[in-house]
Amino acid sequence: MKRRGGTVSILVSTVSAMALAGCGGGLEVASEGEGLADTEAGETEAAEERRWEPCSLEPERVKDIYRGAASSNPTELTHADGTLLFAADDGAHGRELWKSSGTQGPGTKKVKDIRPGPAGSDPELLTRVGDTVFFTADDGTTGRELWKTDGTRSGTKRVKDIYPGPAGSEPESLIEFNGLLYFAADDGVHGREVWRSDGTPGGTFMVRDLTTEPGAENRSFEMAVAGDYLYIQYYVATPDLSIADLVFWSTDGTAAGFEELIRTGEDNTIDEMTEVGGRLFFSRNIDEPDEYLYVSDGTAAGTVSIRRFPGPLNGLTEFKGKLYFASGHDFDTAPPDYRGDELWKSDGTLAGTVMVKDIRPGAEDSSPRGLVASNGYLYFSADDGVHGREPWRSDGTTAGTVLLKDVEPGATGSSPEELTAIYGWLFFSAETSGHGREPWVSNGTTAGTVPLEEIAPGAASSNPRDFVRSGWDVFFSAENARKGRELYALPFRPEGECNGDDH
Repeated sequence: MKRRGGTVSILVSTVSAMALAGCGGGLEVASEGEGLADTEAGETEAAEERRWEPCSLEPERVKDIYRGAASSNPTELTHADGTLLFAADDGAHGRELWKSSGTQGPGTKKVKDIRPGPAGSDPELLTRVGDTVFFTADDGTTGRELWKTDGTRSGTKRVKDIYPGPAGSEPESLIEFNGLLYFAADDGVHGREVWRSDGTPGGTFMVRDLTTEPGAENRSFEMAVAGDYLYIQYYVATPDLSIADLVFWSTDGTAAGFEELIRTGEDNTIDEMTEVGGRLFFSRNIDEPDEYLYVSDGTAAGTVSIRRFPGPLNGLTEFKGKLYFASGHDFDTAPPDYRGDELWKSDGTLAGTVMVKDIRPGAEDSSPRGLVASNGYLYFSADDGVHGREPWRSDGTTAGTVLLKDVEPGATGSSPEELTAIYGWLFFSAETSGHGREPWVSNGTTAGTVPLEEIAPGAASSNPRDFVRSGWDVFFSAENARKGRELYALPFRPEGECNGDDH
């Protein structure tokens, strides 16, 4: 891949300058100070207060992990303490844990061969808690169990053999809460229950035996955090598996702090659990075509339905202290002219749950998807019926909800995917004529929405995915015919540091 060096940096600087000067096809430009709370959690205040920018528009493949045209298929990309952790297959050791310093530093290397041989331990569910990253892996002896790493070989170890023997406890739904890891696991005695871990064997234990009926089986756990509570949903089946209930709890993390919020039939579902202002919003389906928007303060009395909608609720996202999502007009209050799947917002009350804008006027759907907040704006893809599916942005008002850029002119649209906000910039993939699906970046203006250099030349697609910042790079995986799917990095640093020393 040919490097363009300073030329690219000048282009990026020009784009930034255009944005600050107010250029960009008439779109209002967010000020530098907006949206700092939307940056990645866990970073220092000093880092959050600095303006970051791409140092070039040319991504670099950090390593051909599986040499040749085969793919190492990097997954689970996770920002750790000073490095990127991920799972990949080099073709010799199977899928194992890897790390990368990106475009600078010591490089990209395997952390540990947890399961020697070609089978691999297949690390999954990488979850950061402080300076530790927890994950699940199968070492071929104890089955799939809970592991942890600090990014070093010696610091990568099994936390506890929860289900002794080769079966494995199969941990799922890993989540950080109050500085600890919570997850669901089966110890072979109590069935699948909620556990917690501080990273030590002694500090890894079952929080509470939620189902004590002999032969009953808990399954399909999902967890979320909002305010002072951990929310847990799962299905519990009778011993003969003929009946299953959906059960929804909140807890302060202790055995005594559990409160049952909902218990209902197996034909119910709870989805899109999202924190807004310390409360949990979620969608609930009661075996009907329509769905209900709910909010909970962590108590049974405070878990209430807000409004009914005629179809799924999509993309529940916090923005400016309110919930934003996409759905259709609800049956109880809708006028006769149904207005399709559009952008909505809610403050947790019926009166405060309103459509932001009918982007595609009439009964047709604009179907906003991929909602993500950054630097004072909400970004998403939508189809207004004229430009096809393209990137949009909203400041939360009708007038301020506008097309960001017509990336692929005409009715087809560029179908943006993988929308990811990183320190005030929007990274995504888009498909254009003659170039296929490639990575793009935007500073929130029309002029500042530009493609990165092609990874798969010509009409082929590199299909980039899993954008994440770690260190001074934005990482993602992408593919081409010559090297398969591998790990790429785009230099991304605080303003003024692009020409400085590597850190």
